[in-house]
Amino acid sequence: MSHLRAVPDPDATGPRAGSATSVRVEAPGKVNLFLSVGAPRPDGYHPLTTVFQAVRLIETVTARRQALDARGQITLTLAEPDDAVPTDERNLAVRAARLLAETEGVTEGVDLLLRKRVPVAGGMAGGSADAAATLLACNHLWGTGLGLGDLLELAAQLGADVPFPLMGATALGHGVGDRLTPLMGRGSYQWVFALAREGLSTPAVFARFDELAAARAGQAGQAGQAAAAPSAAGQAAPAECPEALTAALRAGDAEALAACLANDLQEAALDLRPELADIIDTAESAGALRAIVSGSGPTIAALAPDSATAQRVARALTASGACAGVLRADAPVAGARVVG
Repeated sequence: MSHLRAVPDPDATGPRAGSATSVRVEAPGKVNLFLSVGAPRPDGYHPLTTVFQAVRLIETVTARRQALDARGQITLTLAEPDDAVPTDERNLAVRAARLLAETEGVTEGVDLLLRKRVPVAGGMAGGSADAAATLLACNHLWGTGLGLGDLLELAAQLGADVPFPLMGATALGHGVGDRLTPLMGRGSYQWVFALAREGLSTPAVFARFDELAAARAGQAGQAGQAAAAPSAAGQAAPAECPEALTAALRAGDAEALAACLANDLQEAALDLRPELADIIDTAESAGALRAIVSGSGPTIAALAPDSATAQRVARALTASGACAGVLRADAPVAGARVVG
């Protein structure tokens, strides 16, 4: 790991890094505008090409110095208790603090206060945003002075989706989604998110993706078409991001962007949760330009042409009774940042 130390900004406001008793950081959730998935590698991971966009659903992590009798411990408390969110080593935020401490030789410990706004197990990287926020908050609290490049490297060790909340805005992801390149764009986009009543396991969605791809390959072989070009869900390597999508982002054209939205995992998610197709239909019938499964699901992301239409789509989804909840958010927004 490289150690590119951040140079203190003499004009920066707030306490000097390492001198604060607490540091509060906000980090955004995400939606995948494009997600192409290749066949699994020998290590079991799937190569991806994806376009992330950060949405204004914000996770907040406050890193606080431990009391003297608890020094060296890493603890986490939820501002709003939720049985679906662990507070021990299973939580990515706890693992993020521990990774930074072990990498930089920090023995001080930290008490993390987590306020969640991104749906849990919804395919919108809420846990990853918590981890990203924790890395940045502890970096400031402990005065470890790592630059963004170092934090991105640590984030990639925690999970494929963790680096993006540090960067924010809109970015192209390669590898398993962790190698990021910022994408130029203009304008703002209006999103409506339909929350499912039950989460959907990312490993389960990828497993079903592989099963569907294998079934298609078997059918092609039986038909004597084994040498034919594979379907998008069965290709060895992921497709590249279409130029039409990046052009739509540069133009700030929501309608053109909607035409480019794509998610190779959608078929698997809908196969596991067929009722999600009705939510997509409801959103599009109410005026959404396009509605797709967000990431591995089960959240449905609907892109609206304007705020008034977004409000109409949200009302229709709420009235349908098919959702556990409906959220609206604009995008893109900045990545993780210290606040307060």
